[in-house]
Amino acid sequence: MSDLKQKKDARDKEYAAKAEAKATAAAKHAAEMKKTIAAKAAAYEKEYNELATTAIANRRSARKNGQIFVPAEEKLVFVIRIRGINGVSPKVKKILQLFRLRQLHNGVFVKVNAATVKMLRLVEPYVAYGYPNLKSVKELIYKRGYGKLNGQRIPISDNQVVAQGLGRFGIVCVEDLVHEIFTVGPNFKEAANFLWPVKLSSPKRGFGKKLIHFKQGGAHGHHEEKINHLIRRMN
Repeated sequence: MSDLKQKKDARDKEYAAKAEAKATAAAKHAAEMKKTIAAKAAAYEKEYNELATTAIANRRSARKNGQIFVPAEEKLVFVIRIRGINGVSPKVKKILQLFRLRQLHNGVFVKVNAATVKMLRLVEPYVAYGYPNLKSVKELIYKRGYGKLNGQRIPISDNQVVAQGLGRFGIVCVEDLVHEIFTVGPNFKEAANFLWPVKLSSPKRGFGKKLIHFKQGGAHGHHEEKINHLIRRMN
């Protein structure tokens, strides 16, 4: 056997050994991540159940004592653009752009604070918004979730997409992303910006009277908890 042949065989064996070691390490890492994600999902589910149980207990206690239970102020809204913007002021257009609502039926998660409340009031005739529950957040992300990776719109089809986009913030799986959005965690801004605006369908049976406020029997404005019903119709 020539020296060249021997060198080639040795090199091929070395490459094969490295590839096998890499595959073994990747399989081990995947198995560890699977266990970690399962543990996180269980912990999050326990946290959600405790929040719901506490809220029910507080309501019952208040009713028993003849008092009114006032829940904590909501921290999250889901905003859906329901109208076009032809002929509207530049200020309204700018706010819709800041919310990333550039297309009809797009929806985004927004943190509630003094600035966003003021902005929502200015664009209220063009949007429907309210407080999404856990079921709505999960369904929107799992069914219609797309992430932003290198400026590209990538479907969130597995945990790897989330890990690539948000891993540096400790968000490595879809359940982490759902938890960060729903609880408005410390990295909410990064998580919300990672999510591409949700492209929803036209609602079954239509919006109804878009020009009239929701509280007056129309479609636009603050739906509060009833936004979840609109999400179901559009998701």
